[in-house]
Amino acid sequence: MLKRLRTVLAVTMLTVASYAVAIESSGSHPDTYVVRKGDTLWDIAARFLDKPWLWPEIWQANPQVANPHLIYPGDVLSLAYLDRVGVQAGPRQEAPIGAIPLSEIEPFLKNLRVTDDFGHLPYVVGFEDNRLRGSAGQAAYVKGLDGTQAGQRYAVVRPTVRYALPRTFRDLKPDGRITPGDGNLWKQYVPPSDRNVFLGHELAQVNVGTVTRVAGGQATVATLQLEDSGHEVRAGDRLIPVEAQPYDLQFFPHAPANLPAGVRVLAVADSFSTAGPRDVIALSAGSLDGMDNGTVVSLWREGSHINNPLRRVETSRQNDRFRGGGEVLPDEYAAHAMVFRTFDKVSYALVMDGIKPVRVGYEALHPDAR
Repeated sequence: MLKRLRTVLAVTMLTVASYAVAIESSGSHPDTYVVRKGDTLWDIAARFLDKPWLWPEIWQANPQVANPHLIYPGDVLSLAYLDRVGVQAGPRQEAPIGAIPLSEIEPFLKNLRVTDDFGHLPYVVGFEDNRLRGSAGQAAYVKGLDGTQAGQRYAVVRPTVRYALPRTFRDLKPDGRITPGDGNLWKQYVPPSDRNVFLGHELAQVNVGTVTRVAGGQATVATLQLEDSGHEVRAGDRLIPVEAQPYDLQFFPHAPANLPAGVRVLAVADSFSTAGPRDVIALSAGSLDGMDNGTVVSLWREGSHINNPLRRVETSRQNDRFRGGGEVLPDEYAAHAMVFRTFDKVSYALVMDGIKPVRVGYEALHPDAR
């Protein structure tokens, strides 16, 4: 099931582009093609075009196509002329092929958010029976829940990293201070950047709970009954109101309308510095930069600077920070990713398909860059 889902997601994601380019055939093709159950727009286009995510551009030039995002099993596609691709409607007995429903990708998403400041948020100070940690069915005691009422639900979130450029992220302690010794694992790679800007703090959801008792009398804290057994809660974790719908119900993959230069992979959720298919990454661009849910990007490793042994024999250094002359290698494509949640300056994306792992610091480009 996971293998099939991975394939469906990888080929479904890149179905929409927002600009027109010359259409090129991938070679011989039949005059018509009948859409079958299990097909995707990416599947079909990949057989007949060199740039398969241009299918919607072709369809939009054909007024007989009611919705360029949707096709149905049984539809007959005319491939006689690649500059005039038509569709003959088939039976409407099955669901259309189009958007990616939330249900297919939600298991892989992480409940993360970005905020400029979290110092004002209520926070956990202790647990029942003086426990060091709290989990489902146990009570956590919270400071700062002024004005709350019994029955209100809150998400327990934990400050995890500080995002900024050129240093992509710094690990945080519960009080928001930088973790001593942080960053030792990635000192060998600092991605180049023309920006020097603070992007926000990441808050990762670790639990949810319901207020059962408010502060009053001699008690100076409110009581929160924890509900989730996935992660333990610790002192210093923060509280925010539960969001009724944190994700869109469906995603229409599309190329970015205006992708800024120098967008980088800031971090990999629940990992160190690399990501593969179905992993969540943070990008250094958000809604203020024109990113929205469904935006698709390709991820690239910037060409390394290496020593030329015939000209500079005094060093053999070849890592990503070497800038001492020599030769510059080409940029290397790694994967495609689709944005599923955006904030002002940061967005989160799901790595969908690729040929090699994605590392912190890789650059995000237009999906057609490859």
